[in-house]
Amino acid sequence: MTTFQLVSSLLAAVAMLAPTVAHAQDDEGRLRIIVIGAHPDDPEKVGGTMAKFVRQGHTVQLVSLTNGNAGHFEMGGGPLAQRRYLETQCAGRAIGAEYVVLDNDDGKLMPTLENREQVIRLIREFRADIVISPRPNDYHPDHRNTALLVRDAAYMVTVPNIVPLTPHLEKNPVFMYMADRFTEPTPFEPDIVVSIDEVIEQKIDMYHCHESQMYEWLPYNQGILEQVPEDSAARREWLVTWRGFRSSQPGETYRDMLIQLYGEQRGRQVRQAEAFQVSEYGAQPTREELKRLFPFFP
Repeated sequence: MTTFQLVSSLLAAVAMLAPTVAHAQDDEGRLRIIVIGAHPDDPEKVGGTMAKFVRQGHTVQLVSLTNGNAGHFEMGGGPLAQRRYLETQCAGRAIGAEYVVLDNDDGKLMPTLENREQVIRLIREFRADIVISPRPNDYHPDHRNTALLVRDAAYMVTVPNIVPLTPHLEKNPVFMYMADRFTEPTPFEPDIVVSIDEVIEQKIDMYHCHESQMYEWLPYNQGILEQVPEDSAARREWLVTWRGFRSSQPGETYRDMLIQLYGEQRGRQVRQAEAFQVSEYGAQPTREELKRLFPFFP
């Protein structure tokens, strides 16, 4: 057994204890939010909102369905998977959230029954109130298949005879999508937008943890590797500029909805924001219920 497989087995064993803890936390009024992405560094897309949930005492779990063992130009396989696992643990610590990585191969994720059952177990064991994933329209097959797996789990998490050894959920969670730029077959339509100005440094810290991606693989893949500084602090500032982490563009994109949610004065001041769309698969909250599930508004 490799080191990575051993770590994964230990994480799976610990996860078996989650239902008892989750139920106790539910009794205290805490929300439980699980973000399911395809790769290590995918859940970070909504890391600002997750940081705000954690600050309020709610419980967040970040999940990568693959181990990331293909996302590099000089290394791969087990060594890359182990490196990327350590990067996820750094990112989770940046906001105080658990980060789970499944041992599925990067670039080969398929919407199989076995993988669907993995997702059903994850959501049930965590006892999620909110489940967040990509939408099925995306450039990367792993992203699309992650969305399909979560969508196909949405109803099944409530069916006792599916994955019967893991207690089913009596109430279906709210399933939601992260924002994206893709327009076919339909564009992203936000149902709620959260200002993350006060936690943007934590989100930057999360991405800064993913050295293999932010400073190696993605710059290489985009032909800008020579632009990456050597010094860690300089790299972080380069990352801020490259990814637009301190620009006002996200706020401008969702300005009208931000004003509706935060009021005229605050809504016009927001620079960095994260948006979410309610999936048709799962519980269907009203606007007021949605604001209760995202308790960040005046």
